[in-house]
Amino acid sequence: MGVDYYKVLQVDRSAKDDDLKKAYRKLAMKWHPDKNPNNKKEAEAKFKTISEAYDVLSDPQKRAVYDQYGEEGLKGQVPPPGAGGFSSASDVGGSTTYRFNPRSADDIFSEFFGFSSPFGGMGEMGGSRAGASAFPRSMFAEDIFSQFRNAGGEGSGNLPKKGMAIERTLQCSLEDLYKGTTKKMKISRDVTDSSGRPTTVEEILTIEIKPGWKKGTKITFPEKGNEQRGVIPSDLVFIIDEKPHSIFKRDGNDLVFTQKISLAEALTGYTAQLTTLDGRNLTVPINSVISPTHEEVVKLEGMPIPKEPTKRGNLRIKFNIKFPTKLTSEQKTGIKRLLTS
Repeated sequence: MGVDYYKVLQVDRSAKDDDLKKAYRKLAMKWHPDKNPNNKKEAEAKFKTISEAYDVLSDPQKRAVYDQYGEEGLKGQVPPPGAGGFSSASDVGGSTTYRFNPRSADDIFSEFFGFSSPFGGMGEMGGSRAGASAFPRSMFAEDIFSQFRNAGGEGSGNLPKKGMAIERTLQCSLEDLYKGTTKKMKISRDVTDSSGRPTTVEEILTIEIKPGWKKGTKITFPEKGNEQRGVIPSDLVFIIDEKPHSIFKRDGNDLVFTQKISLAEALTGYTAQLTTLDGRNLTVPINSVISPTHEEVVKLEGMPIPKEPTKRGNLRIKFNIKFPTKLTSEQKTGIKRLLTS
């Protein structure tokens, strides 16, 4: 039967497409010639055989012929007419023989890992001489994915798994969220240098806090986690948390302010005076009787609305009315007379 492609990829005959991909990924990375400079001749032979096995078994038509007739059937040495209904190698892909092009190993590797071609067109990697592999030898000091994880696009099914997001709380004052601000965060993370050695680098991240952002808002810095072999670095996610404020309480897009007043002020009228989060002095006259459940609403003095910059929530003033703990007989009589007149 010639070469046992299943044995080459170390899979059983019932292997699914995902099994074949996993096997090829592992073995191609292990035996790529650029990763084996001291044993290049043997590596080239094994790399070619591994690629040939994957090329055949991942193609349903070629695999069907191989399963019935083996390597000889694919390469034109088919059984005579009438043997199992297979009369000519010309039935396979319209060609009299299946030939494995010596460059196919590089082409398969290139297509599998998401590149249009492994030769040339890769100037950002330092270029390559004519006829030489565009994959620099140093790239194999760490997993190929850590250096070329974005080259294949989001849709590639061959990319490694990404590390879980790293989440950190970012404390913001209500003033920060009202006016917007810029925060600088210093981080340290492990990366791999050009020689493949791990090193720790420090970086300053700039976080733009937009007016009106709420608690729970997430700011993501893609792939700012530690670099690890075979894993795409995690995203670093900052989650907004709102510090308690001494005067205002946030309720959605509204600001709530509670004012303590006496019973006399509640009955006779009151003028609320307060300083807004952006430092303005606000005067709110209230001429009606203030009940314990009364709310005075001041339009457009609440929090900014991020998606509608021209709009704001409201300021709602609540009242904590202080009742006297005791009254004299004369006071009771006077109040009764006033309220019943």
